[in-house]
Amino acid sequence: MTARISYGSIEVGTELPAQSFPVTRATLVRYAGASGDFNPIHWNEKFAVEVGLPDVIAHGMFTMAEAVRVVTDWVGDPGAVVEYGVRFTKPVVVPNDDKGALIEVSAKVGAKLDDHQVRVDLTAVSEGKKVLGMSRAVVRLA
Repeated sequence: MTARISYGSIEVGTELPAQSFPVTRATLVRYAGASGDFNPIHWNEKFAVEVGLPDVIAHGMFTMAEAVRVVTDWVGDPGAVVEYGVRFTKPVVVPNDDKGALIEVSAKVGAKLDDHQVRVDLTAVSEGKKVLGMSRAVVRLA
């Protein structure tokens, strides 16, 4: 696969389609099994509260992965992501109910770089709080 977006057609400020990602306790159990991260803060409410958290929280790497889906869906090729990094600013609290939590992600092109690359700046929010800071991806376009 290759990127389906042309470098020449993109301007700084171009907004990517925003997406929302639901997270339930079942999601966290599946992620723990796939990642091998069985830290009890991600599934045991009693333990999470005992260590000072408001409730069970989503895995940071899960949150990071969900956010970058906005970029990979836009560009059409996950292999086009050259670089990606975030700072974890707030946890995604996942209550034990039918709704769980929602991670809302928006993104825009922050800079055009050399070699058909662009920097995409992402914003990830849950319950009105920014959960990722300095979330940026460098993507090579067609």
